[in-house]
Amino acid sequence: MYSATIGLPETGGLLELFAESEDDNSLLVLEISAAEEHGEAPVQLVEGASYEYRLPAGYEFGVLAGIIRSSKRDRSAGRITPGIFVGTLSLDVLEKDSGIKVCTVALEVRSSKASYRDDYRFMLEEIARKCTDLIMQHSSPVSQSFTTDYEADPSTIYQRFAFVKSILESDEFQESVHRIISSPVTAWAESDADVDIRRVRRLKSSHLRQIGSRSNRVDLPVEHPLHMLLGSVPARITVEGKTETVDTPENRFVKHALETFLNFCMEVRNCLFKEKGNMPRAYAEAEALAGKLEDVLNHDFFKSILPPQSLPLNSPVLQRKEGYREVLRGWLMFDLAAKLVWHGGEDVYSAGKRDVAVLYEYWLFFKLLELLGELFSIDPVSTGNLIEPTADGIGLKLKSGKHTPLKGVYEHPIRKLNVQFSYNRTFSGGRPYPERGSWSRQMRPDYTLSLWPFGFTQTEAERQELIVHIHFDAKYRVEGISQILGENNSGEEALNQEKEEQRKGTYKRVDLLKMHAYKDAIRRTGGAYVLYPGNDEAASMTGFHEIIPGLGAFAVRPSRTDNGTDRLQAFINEVVEHLVNRASQRDRMTYHTFRIHEGSPDHLLEPIPETIAGSERNRPPAEVSVLIGYIKNDSHYAWIEKNFLYNFRIDSARGSIHLSPEAAGAAYILLHRQGELEASSIWRVKGKGPRIFSRAEMKRRHYPSPGSQNYLVYEIEKCPAEDFGGTHWDIRNVPGYSAGRSSAIPFAVSLVALMKAKTS
Repeated sequence: MYSATIGLPETGGLLELFAESEDDNSLLVLEISAAEEHGEAPVQLVEGASYEYRLPAGYEFGVLAGIIRSSKRDRSAGRITPGIFVGTLSLDVLEKDSGIKVCTVALEVRSSKASYRDDYRFMLEEIARKCTDLIMQHSSPVSQSFTTDYEADPSTIYQRFAFVKSILESDEFQESVHRIISSPVTAWAESDADVDIRRVRRLKSSHLRQIGSRSNRVDLPVEHPLHMLLGSVPARITVEGKTETVDTPENRFVKHALETFLNFCMEVRNCLFKEKGNMPRAYAEAEALAGKLEDVLNHDFFKSILPPQSLPLNSPVLQRKEGYREVLRGWLMFDLAAKLVWHGGEDVYSAGKRDVAVLYEYWLFFKLLELLGELFSIDPVSTGNLIEPTADGIGLKLKSGKHTPLKGVYEHPIRKLNVQFSYNRTFSGGRPYPERGSWSRQMRPDYTLSLWPFGFTQTEAERQELIVHIHFDAKYRVEGISQILGENNSGEEALNQEKEEQRKGTYKRVDLLKMHAYKDAIRRTGGAYVLYPGNDEAASMTGFHEIIPGLGAFAVRPSRTDNGTDRLQAFINEVVEHLVNRASQRDRMTYHTFRIHEGSPDHLLEPIPETIAGSERNRPPAEVSVLIGYIKNDSHYAWIEKNFLYNFRIDSARGSIHLSPEAAGAAYILLHRQGELEASSIWRVKGKGPRIFSRAEMKRRHYPSPGSQNYLVYEIEKCPAEDFGGTHWDIRNVPGYSAGRSSAIPFAVSLVALMKAKTS
């Protein structure tokens, strides 16, 4: 068991910590300098682990729900379980009897992912860039004038500082300052210097005046040509010259920018000094950054540079030269970042918390917005609405759990689509069909991409099954595909292993099951996918033969080079191309889904044929058409039985058929005679459909008294008695039947409607 101790001078004893895990990285003690470099506490725990602790007798930890569990026998001992908390954990040490706070212990809870420090800084820097870019793109917030009062709103101090810190500590900014110091822009400046008169090579009029007037003179030798004229000359005269200097307008601006950054850090540090006990990380980070900026400004390079008289923002050097342009951009971003208030950021920054998982969720929002902005025409008004002027600065309207929709259009020459990208969209549960939402319980994916044909409102597209939702969930703590999909094994042993993981709470495929829940519960869902910061390839599983409906996972990681979004972009492109395809199986399925469910359900508890011609499954009875045919007389019926044919007139005479799709595609024909109220003579239609016979052809086939020019003829066979159980039907109860002479007019009904007219 690994252990660590922390001195508590106020109690005269030690805090002892014991790691329950056998992992040697579960409890670390860093050097003070290494901890200060990252703004962390020296004693480091790991999220998800459990630790035993013991305080000196007579002392206990203050209540911290879910994290501190003191022993019932001795409140000076207990267990620390940080769970998913990541950041500086500040624990108050109290006297048992009085409850008075005597000191605070700071413990650092590290993420289980080794790269979380770099990921956190990178993602914060990226979010700061995206936010300031949004502000710069929309003039209305920028035109406002704000005075940042940090003491008036201390809850956002660290948040604002973190945005600025992410800019100043970025590799790009630090490299740019180093590049300027090592290779600065210089200029030639006029300078005056007193030099020995013997070293002057070219005399000017100003030099001649000095030779005649300056003091501290020396006598010229008698033999010197000027002896008779001057007699003496000054030992030294002032000579004008040019020297190379770094005191240029651009370098003055760089110094001014660094001093502005330093003043900001000092102001934040001074304000945080009051909150040092509650926010030790924030104070330490402000102190460290201020120290770094002071070290830079103390460099010899800046000592000869004067304050600027004006800011040369239009200088080609500032705008184009490497190093200078990055400092200019950082300075422009700084003022906005210092004023940016992100109320959703409390999920990331509050109480020393460094919740890298929530930050990953926010970072992914901006990456997806960037990706979708390249694919679709996202309405600038939608993105502009993410930024708004507030009483205390410029507000970012992005908060976990709050729905943030962004709308756009996909222009395609074949099919134009509406697009909506939503963050934290809630799909209400228990809604009846065809309403939007979840038919079971309320669901809220992290991100939802919704697409539907242009020209339909979203409500109408939902009702008619025209919309498609693609859901994504952010899972920072997932390391690889196997944690989502599970190991590719099968058999009794694999099932037993899954049950054991469920009992232990280490079930790997819970995220996969959640994707299934989204796909199956949220209506019109085309797919649900996990986004995680791994290095493996994307994995996608399709429900049928097309890309959607489907499930899967995509690795999208914080990186300046290969962040994995190219695979995600390719997938979204495939989805869009699939939706443009008007002949897709999914398009056909959704059309029939809407048509099937728009009416009330039917019930049919009667014997009907299961197959067509062997083992081929029969169509659903609601889609099976039955023709109600008329028999003129006995000779007509005899001809039908002999030739296995049944005919309808197709001229304009009374009794001819109206050739509807249902009539042309009829699967059965029920025959009845004039005045016959019940019928049982049902025949099955063979072949690929009816054919047209002329009167001559009907005569050749010995049809009795053909009177029409053309006939529609079906090839038929008698249905076995067991197919319909010897059923009789009351013709009068069949929908579409007309009494009297109209009873001879053929018409088509569904098999469900026919079976409702059954008499026996």
